[in-house]
Amino acid sequence: MFSSFYAKYKPYYSDNLRLAMPIVVSQLGHTIVHLADSVIVGHFAGTIQLAAVSLVNSLFMLILVLGMGISYGLTPLIAQENGRKNYKECGYLLSNSLLINIVMGILLYMLVHFGTLLAIDHMGQSPEVVTYAKPYLGYLSFSIIPLMIFQTFKQFAEGLGFTKQAMFISIWGNLINVILGVILVKGMFGIAPMGVKGVGVSTLVDRILMATVMGIYVFNSKNFKIYLQNFKFNFIDKVRSIKILKIGAPVALQYSFEISAFSGAAILIGTIGAIEQAAHQVAINLASVTYMLASGIASAATIKTGNNLGKKNFLDLRRSAIASYHTVAAFMGITAVVFVCANHILPYIYTEDMAVINIAAQLLIIAGFFQLFDGTQVVGLGVLRGLGDVNIPTVITFIAYWIIGIPLGYLLGIKLEMGVYGIWYGLTFGLLTASVLLFFRFQKRTRMFIPAAESVV
Repeated sequence: MFSSFYAKYKPYYSDNLRLAMPIVVSQLGHTIVHLADSVIVGHFAGTIQLAAVSLVNSLFMLILVLGMGISYGLTPLIAQENGRKNYKECGYLLSNSLLINIVMGILLYMLVHFGTLLAIDHMGQSPEVVTYAKPYLGYLSFSIIPLMIFQTFKQFAEGLGFTKQAMFISIWGNLINVILGVILVKGMFGIAPMGVKGVGVSTLVDRILMATVMGIYVFNSKNFKIYLQNFKFNFIDKVRSIKILKIGAPVALQYSFEISAFSGAAILIGTIGAIEQAAHQVAINLASVTYMLASGIASAATIKTGNNLGKKNFLDLRRSAIASYHTVAAFMGITAVVFVCANHILPYIYTEDMAVINIAAQLLIIAGFFQLFDGTQVVGLGVLRGLGDVNIPTVITFIAYWIIGIPLGYLLGIKLEMGVYGIWYGLTFGLLTASVLLFFRFQKRTRMFIPAAESVV
């Protein structure tokens, strides 16, 4: 029975993985930037500045996913039009998406500069942590503009199935970020030590270079000439812009509900103490790496779903999506075992502070369980995004994280005095809720396309 089941989905496993693996690497790039910042600061600048990185990353991740969510609105539309062989429309969509994303990047920068940087003094955080956090947040906020330009070209290329170039750019960009970050934080080659501010500068430089190189690749590669015939830098069309935003805005909300829940958790943990906040940063950074594995698989699921929808290959659509669920469950199961078995070893990547390591080790055991639900829920979102189904999933994510996850975490962690562990239990239950509800939504939507006899898993 297992052999027939495997034979049924084997072509989809290999097809999805070929598309997904370069996306996984490029998606990991966003997380590795923050992971590198944490490692560099943790080893060269100390626990207080590591806590500052935790606070800033928690706040900035909300800004980051709002921008990335808007940029994701382009991918399923490109995949669907490519499936229909409507190549000229792809150029029009890219023109609109580029202008939308640049404007969005500027607005997000202004939101941080005139909002978050002022509000950070009133969040109940340690004054010493806040002092280090402000300049780092300032540099990161400006980096969102080149990042949005990079995302535009990345999502366009990936929507057409060209995923490797963004992967290579991310690899080289992160290498530059790490080298420059160490030089600036530690103070080398005659440069005065900049502490946590140094990783902010290195991240900004990295993102400017990545945007430039990705743009040059798209405009000069022969792979895209047929798609760019109607591209114009100053072209903006109301109908196409609304199409992009109708997908991108709900996707941005979906990601923001989840990330803001984790940001809210970090702020709650910050009221407990700097050591707990630093431990949270260590554990959540490691969990973010595995989440990006799942996010890459989900992005591939979006592309395959959109492409199959455009071709009206409904049976392939459903089986490909189910294969993505199988793949992410296997990946997250393996990493869960790694987290549980190496929970006392992995925190040493970030710090040698034993107080931080002991708390982080316990959080990694919880992370081993919640990432299973995190992986399946993000794949569910990816498949539904490929179908253009984004509104109901947005409601589901809000309920899961802000009606269930954060209130339960506050009750357990603060009111019942379970501390940082109680807050993480609440987040885990929120992820479980999202995973189950999105899977039911996926089943309902995909079974609408094909006869019931053919839709059996």
